[in-house]
Order: sequence, then C-alpha cells, then structure tokens
Amino acid sequence: MRIVGADEIDRVLTYPALVDALADAFRADIHAPPRHHHAIRRAGADATLLLMPAWTGAPREAFLGCKIVTVFPGNAARGKPSLHGTYLLSSGETGEPLAVMDAQALTAWRTAAASALAARHLAVESAAHLVMVGAGALSRHLVRAHAAVRPISRVTLWNRTHSHAVSLAFGLAVGGIETGVTDDLASAVREADIVSCATLSAEPLIRGTWLKKGAHVDLVGGFTPKMREADDQAVRRARLYVDTRAAVKDAGDVVQPLRRGVIDAAHIRGDLAGLCAGTAKGRTSASHITMFKSVGTALEDLAAAILVWRLLNAT
Repeated sequence: MRIVGADEIDRVLTYPALVDALADAFRADIHAPPRHHHAIRRAGADATLLLMPAWTGAPREAFLGCKIVTVFPGNAARGKPSLHGTYLLSSGETGEPLAVMDAQALTAWRTAAASALAARHLAVESAAHLVMVGAGALSRHLVRAHAAVRPISRVTLWNRTHSHAVSLAFGLAVGGIETGVTDDLASAVREADIVSCATLSAEPLIRGTWLKKGAHVDLVGGFTPKMREADDQAVRRARLYVDTRAAVKDAGDVVQPLRRGVIDAAHIRGDLAGLCAGTAKGRTSASHITMFKSVGTALEDLAAAILVWRLLNAT
C-alpha cells in the first residue's frame, strides 16, 4: 500500500486532466451513498466522524474509496487543527488497499475542478475577468481551475481581512497569474465575468443587483443550511445548477430561498451529471446569469484519487 502525501498530489495533478476526469466520472457508473455522520462524545465539545464512500460499478479496473474525516473542536486548545482527513483507495475487484492519500489536498483539487467543470458549461466562453471572494487555502485552487477552462486574464481578490488577500495575490503572481486586490466588492462584481466565492459567511456577500448580464456565479463555501454567500435576488435572477441534487439539503444558498418560496424546485435547472451527459442544458445565451452551487460529493473524491493513482503508476 502506498502513502501519498500532499506534495505528490500537487506534483502529478493538473486542472485540465482533473476536470476531464470528473466529467468522465459524472457520466460513469459510480455509486456514492450519502455521507455518514457519527457523533463522538467528548468533554467540552463533541467530535464528529465523517465517512464518504464511493465505488465504480464496472467489474474490470474497478475501484472503491472512502474519505475519512475527523472534526475535533477541542483541538484548538491543544494547538492542533480541528479537522483531519485521509482518503483510502482500494481495488474494487479484490478490496485490497492500494493507497492512503492526503484528503485535504485531494479535496481542494477536486472541489476547484468541479467548479471549473461547471464553468465549462455555464460561463461565457470569452470570460476574462474573475473575482475571487475569500482568500483561504481553497481560493488559489479555484483561481487556477477557472483559468484552466476560460481565458482568464484579470483576477480581482476580495477578503474581509485585506492582508490575507494581499498574501494570496502575491502567491498567485509568483505562479504567473496577475492579480489585484480590492476593498470595493460591489464594483468588482459589477465588472466580473465569473464570481467565485469560498467563504464561511453566514450572511450573503454577493448581491443580485451587482451581477451583470452574462455573469457566472460559483458558490463553494456555504456547506450548511445556515450559511449564505449570495442573496435571494442573485439566486432568483440566475439559472441555478448544483453538483448533485441530493446535496441541496446542505446548501443554505438553495435551501433558504426554497423554504421562503423565493424559488421553487423547478428553478434548479440541472446538476453536473446532467450537464456532462447532455441531459441538462447549460448556458444557451450570452446574456443569461448562471449560478453553480457546490456542496461536494464522494464521486469527486474517488475520481480524483483514481487519477492520482494512475498518474503515479504511469511515472
């Protein structure tokens, strides 16, 4: 069994290859059951064990995998991260363990690639200006992923803590991506072809009145029903797509407008499986505003892990 760290994952993966691998996976026979949540009683604050399994249906060259995540809020007092993750990739023919991979790196890559896959179908082909809202570890991946599928020539960063945006801009510039930083989010969004959000915000940051015709909105950060990155008007104005319909229950940007009757279920025009299979229509007009809400699915983890495994064994 091979141990695959973050450095190896970063070395072998590229966004064009991973976006293509995800597109193939969403068209393939892959089973991804609902995520398992297990509460672990601990003094002070309960911990959580998350299990995210998936497996291929094909009998030959079959794989199965499971992402194992632990969340221990009490670790902050110990000076340790509260979240740890591991990905176990096994043979789908024999069950033999093949590799243990760094789940944090794998998740960052696949999450950004899923947004880029959606943008391939939903963003205008000429999209050149990307506004990145949030400056966390995932943001650099999102910028690079979108630049792999659209001719991004201008990147504008916004973050509540200005210095964090400056640090991200410097890191992207070292990698050859020219980036600016702004404190005026409204003005930046009004000029953006793509707006990507990766925050932990509980209140909407993106206003529907700011979105120009033809804009594409990529919402990544809101992963609970109480979190929001875009307001009701943005959701109402946009043609809305999700990664999987089953994950909608965890997405505040979709759940809250649904509950209040701002939109109905028919407002969700498709998911990634439908877009990749051609059963859901993507952008059909340069003037449409589109929105992709990402929550994440174990299918994406498995597809990324399989690609890493194959690339490592090809070198």
